[in-house]
Amino acid sequence: MSEGLILAGEPMGLLIAQSEGSLDSASGYSLAVAGAEFNVAVGTARLHHRVTYMTKLGKDPFGKRVIRVLNENGIGNEFVSFSDEHKTGFMLKGKVNKGDPDIFYFRAGSAASTISPADVGKIDMRNYSYIHLTGILPALSDETRAAVYLMFDKARAAGLTISFDPNLRPQLWPSLKIMRETINDMASHADIVLPGIAEGKILVGSDDPKKINDFYRQNGAGIVITKCGAEGAFVTDGNENYKVEGYKVRQIIDTVGAGDGFAVGIITGLMENLPLYEAVKRGNAIGAIQVMSRGDNEGLPTPEELANFMKQDDCVGRK
Repeated sequence: MSEGLILAGEPMGLLIAQSEGSLDSASGYSLAVAGAEFNVAVGTARLHHRVTYMTKLGKDPFGKRVIRVLNENGIGNEFVSFSDEHKTGFMLKGKVNKGDPDIFYFRAGSAASTISPADVGKIDMRNYSYIHLTGILPALSDETRAAVYLMFDKARAAGLTISFDPNLRPQLWPSLKIMRETINDMASHADIVLPGIAEGKILVGSDDPKKINDFYRQNGAGIVITKCGAEGAFVTDGNENYKVEGYKVRQIIDTVGAGDGFAVGIITGLMENLPLYEAVKRGNAIGAIQVMSRGDNEGLPTPEELANFMKQDDCVGRK
């Protein structure tokens, strides 16, 4: 088995408003690429790890841009396929100076929503050591849900470490009940589960990080790390429970992608054989960097930028 990370998801064209206000009043938009799993791929590659991305794109300008950005970041695209009938999804994102920006999706019937078990069957996972999955791809269609379940099975058979981020998108699911049942079942098949406290309230009926962690541990997850925002993260690894303090954030510019940055820190830290505590500390640092950066993945750091941030006096974890 070779060291490396594989991800699967839906990358989308991202149109970012250039002026504050409602999306319909924006003076113009800049173009980028977005997607939770895509963000994790970019962050992992920037920290000099081998990573590949599995998806399906349309034969359109957005699809071409996704491939170009993958190539620019050194992310493998050997598992990217193209649809003749379906287009690449895209989204609008508002500009704000605080809080969460407005988001509007154009992704119904996208190429990625047609990813099927047959597509997964073509993937040889034996050349990778980690796989990161989220609750977004299985929300897109019955086909994608079945495909993600097969990814869990193939990854387990190949001996990969599986991390799973619920990454809730309620508007994409047929119902809250199906979302809850599916996400919690998928989490039970993962080695590492990365919920947030707000997600815990929806998925397990509590925003108490210990109760969230206990729920997923009892359901079969190996390690559970609940994101607690500015307070850091709460870890349960089967032997002990502990908190890893967050990093100071000078100014919140854009909250989108903070959880993806956190996942980057956990995954790359473990790939580098850091102790779990240190990997979570790295995750907290990258999450803090993300909220101080505009865009979904533009602020994800290089090794030098990450090291400099973590050693600054005004950015150290609170004691």
